Amino acid sequence: MPAVVQLPAGKMLTVRAAADVFLDSLGNPNTVRNYGIGVGKTAERLGEGRPLASVADDEIGEALELLWGSSAVNTWNARRASVLSWLGWCGERGYDGPAVPAWAKRLTPPDSETPVRSKMAIDRLIARREVHLREKTLWRMLYETVARAEEILGVNIEELDLAGRRAPVKAKGARPRTRRRGAVREDFVLETVYWDAGTARLLPRLLKGRTRGPVFVTHRKPGPGKVVSPRDICPDTGLARLSYGQARMLLDEHTALGGEPGTGWDLHEWRHSGLTHLGEGGASLLMLMAKSRHKKAENVRKYFHPSPEAIAEVTSLLAPGDRRR
Repeated sequence: MPAVVQLPAGKMLTVRAAADVFLDSLGNPNTVRNYGIGVGKTAERLGEGRPLASVADDEIGEALELLWGSSAVNTWNARRASVLSWLGWCGERGYDGPAVPAWAKRLTPPDSETPVRSKMAIDRLIARREVHLREKTLWRMLYETVARAEEILGVNIEELDLAGRRAPVKAKGARPRTRRRGAVREDFVLETVYWDAGTARLLPRLLKGRTRGPVFVTHRKPGPGKVVSPRDICPDTGLARLSYGQARMLLDEHTALGGEPGTGWDLHEWRHSGLTHLGEGGASLLMLMAKSRHKKAENVRKYFHPSPEAIAEVTSLLAPGDRRR
């Protein structure tokens, strides 16, 4: 095993070299891509050839403001976080350099504008005769698990616990168990999602005796020139896993206003709607966090959009004892 070498304090690097060595240290390709935007553009703005140690804290803040000061809150926070990680990484390894100034603060994310669909609207959509069993099952499962669409679409039949009404999923930002590159699904820390009676009734009908392969598959086999992972193919039928894009298009087709493409529901609305209805039903914040698998309360809050009727109902609790409805 190679020895860990402590870098000497005061080591000089140019802005570009510091950015490159930081990005090269990141193992996850998605992280490299996302961080590369914030770090790369900031390095260009500061001047790539100058020593990192010559950059002042305020210059970092000014670069962030000029590049993303008028961007959406989430974009600002993401770019600021990437630069913060970069400079912190350099400091920990003995490279002289600036820091993100205190006045370039992280902003509070706004509430999500994703619509919340009523329980009646959801039940009516899933009950429609022209909706295929595959879509009925997927939509009901997304609603009851409040999981992300890509998580449910990635589940295989052999992973389902039909009796326990649960399944492990590879969550967004899942942590790998090992540091090696090219890790497969089994190398990640999986999380569990739970469904209820609606999904439990539909799943056996959808599977029709299949015991292996993706739960949700297309109706056609992949073309001869398409390369598909063995995990994404049903070994019994040869059908491929249903993709996120295909699932989104199917939902839009059944909910588009006036049949106009792009005006229908979004897959993420199932998660928003499920969490909102659980909150209206009295689920505590801690329970909502456990159900959604969020680590921060502020991330759950943006999903919770109680209806006017629910707010009116809870307000009635403040009425005098003889006036409560």
